[in-house]
Amino acid sequence: MFISQNFDAGNIEVIACDDPSSIRLQIRNDAHSDFYQWFYFRLSGVRGTRCHLEILNAAGAAYPPGFSDYRVTYSYDRQNWRRHPTTLRDGILHIDFTPDQDAVYFAYFAPYSMERHHDLIARSLLSPRCHHTLLGQTLDGQDLDLLKITLPGHGKARKQCWIIARQHPGETMAEWWMEGCLEALLDPERTQSASLLELCDLYLVPNMNPDGSRRGHLRTNAAGRNLNREWADPSLAASPEVYLVKQAMQATGVDFLLDVHGDESLPYCFIAGTEGLIDWSEADQASLDFYRNRLAALNPDFQTEHGYPPKPRGEANLTMSTGQIASIYRCLAMTLEMPFKDTTATPDPQFGWSPLRCKALAHSCLEALETHLRRQGQAI
Repeated sequence: MFISQNFDAGNIEVIACDDPSSIRLQIRNDAHSDFYQWFYFRLSGVRGTRCHLEILNAAGAAYPPGFSDYRVTYSYDRQNWRRHPTTLRDGILHIDFTPDQDAVYFAYFAPYSMERHHDLIARSLLSPRCHHTLLGQTLDGQDLDLLKITLPGHGKARKQCWIIARQHPGETMAEWWMEGCLEALLDPERTQSASLLELCDLYLVPNMNPDGSRRGHLRTNAAGRNLNREWADPSLAASPEVYLVKQAMQATGVDFLLDVHGDESLPYCFIAGTEGLIDWSEADQASLDFYRNRLAALNPDFQTEHGYPPKPRGEANLTMSTGQIASIYRCLAMTLEMPFKDTTATPDPQFGWSPLRCKALAHSCLEALETHLRRQGQAI
């Protein structure tokens, strides 16, 4: 029997692994940080053997309620990820599992590796609609990729819309969402995408945090910085990812921003706005409500009843991407949250919230963006 984690995004520490009935593990902290919750490891050598795994430090994780009513994801081929029950008892996450194969992988959510990221970038660039800019490099020397999606030869002035994902690297559902977004935008047979691209150019950063992604972090980059608290004053020394993206935004302007995330605790898909801005207006509220209501009408997995409570006027956090960008460009800027668990209203007993559902939600978000832009044009 052996537990391994020395691969892209792997994270676990082995405390005891001599007895299949008492495998004791703990999650490793993000580097230079107290954050932890993401885990990803392989169990091998116990085919057909009932195993009891314990993650001992679940109670001290960044979001302990995230392990309540949680089902772990597992896979034999790292392509298909299914759910398996867990129990949180006395601050320890318990997993009882009997592998059908010689090796099985467990993860907090379906992983999205840096190799898959590079495949996504390369595959997207086969489309004439897609153009690549290397914004710079991270602290670990990885590339920070920006994709511009536009209709070839289209000279008409269009809105400049930005979508960024995976500021928090353990929120892998954000890059699964991005994969679905790119597949829809670059499909030449999808008329809705062509219609959207008549209205705007799209700038996509599929992975804002390559270093944290490869290192198996939950929330921070190589320097231990939470990137979504760096937008007021980013630096090349500590948060080059935000510094470089913010610089690129300054060159294009921003008419719309969607920042794609995952929430550990809440079993819903929802959107958080920037109501806490000092100059938040009735028109701003109407735009936010329109987009959210349209998305709820398009996709049964999205809802508007549950989410983060809006901040009071004047209390917006300008260190976050949406607050900072909305305050600079006076645009609609929103955070999309998806669950690590499952949606309570539309549960899937086998897969829970899954990569396929992330991708389908991306398609709906693009449709909602088109109607939002058309509404804006009519208002003008």
